[in-house]
Amino acid sequence: MMEPTNLPDFDDLPKVPDMPQGCAWGIFDKDGKKDLLGTLNLLTPSVVKAAYSEARDGVSISLNWPLNGLPFPMPGRIQPTHTQNTLKEAGLSEGIGWDDEIHFNTQASSQWDSLVHWQHQPSGLAYNGITVTKDALAAANTATNSMPTLDHWHAAGGLVARAVFIDFKEWSEKRAKADGKTGEEAIFHPFDGHRITVEEIEAVAKDQGVEFRHGDVLIIRTGGTEVLQAPSAEDFAKLQTGQTAGMHGVPGSAKWLWNKHFAAIASDNWAVEALMPVKEDGSPGSVTDLYLHPWLLSMFGMPMGELWDLKALSEHCKASGRYSFLLTSAPLNIPGLVGSPPNALAIF
Repeated sequence: MMEPTNLPDFDDLPKVPDMPQGCAWGIFDKDGKKDLLGTLNLLTPSVVKAAYSEARDGVSISLNWPLNGLPFPMPGRIQPTHTQNTLKEAGLSEGIGWDDEIHFNTQASSQWDSLVHWQHQPSGLAYNGITVTKDALAAANTATNSMPTLDHWHAAGGLVARAVFIDFKEWSEKRAKADGKTGEEAIFHPFDGHRITVEEIEAVAKDQGVEFRHGDVLIIRTGGTEVLQAPSAEDFAKLQTGQTAGMHGVPGSAKWLWNKHFAAIASDNWAVEALMPVKEDGSPGSVTDLYLHPWLLSMFGMPMGELWDLKALSEHCKASGRYSFLLTSAPLNIPGLVGSPPNALAIF
């Protein structure tokens, strides 16, 4: 593994033929073997050991929204179904007991996007220049899986890292009240489409008294899942515009994320980045114009977490004054896993 302090900055990354400057393909390759973990390689033993110092208060908080947290269907993605059967009904035993089965789409609730979820669109390639196919994703086991999917995390011990929480919703509302705003004007709504800039993230971090370190996981709260779990008629009306708050999808954001050498990024919204995207010329874009998705997933190899439940974390951080913690995450373990519930815990 490469120590984060030795990682080249965006402008110094070796040029990858036919790809934009800043593409990190090959940077984590070792012994002639294509890397499949991306920026999780930054979680070296020394980085993880340092992260353990964050766990000192005996408090743990789940960051996982219910699998059925979204109360309405998403086009193209099934709603979860959960069935329970007695062992007798299943023909397993005459004894008294139960089994259950769950059928769900891995993008419908809290999730990690693997490095194959969204490709670099012009080339059609995923992280490290890999061509993704259904046959390759159907590998019988992880050992023979050449795709950069989430099942490879298990051989690396899952994700254990220091995380930094940017409570943008809380910070924005506090500033609004300080400016004399009241009522709805003082509320930061996650469906108003605010594009969170690097400068704002750094301002939040400064006000919270937290510093970024190489190998951190960056977590940003907009209040998205808090509204989605019980949307009002007004919330639904805002949703129809397709505008959701998130990190501003521009070159400066991508460069900053790489240069901070984060291991991963997560939020409580649909895409980490603000929707809908804007094109580089500033005109309105569509989903195919997503900016951070191709840069992070495909060109950096940086996992993206979406629809995380950050309300309880916000309350604890505000009460304790601590905005960094030990984060653990173990996705499902099945070959070719494109997305997964994060099974994430914040440990203080």
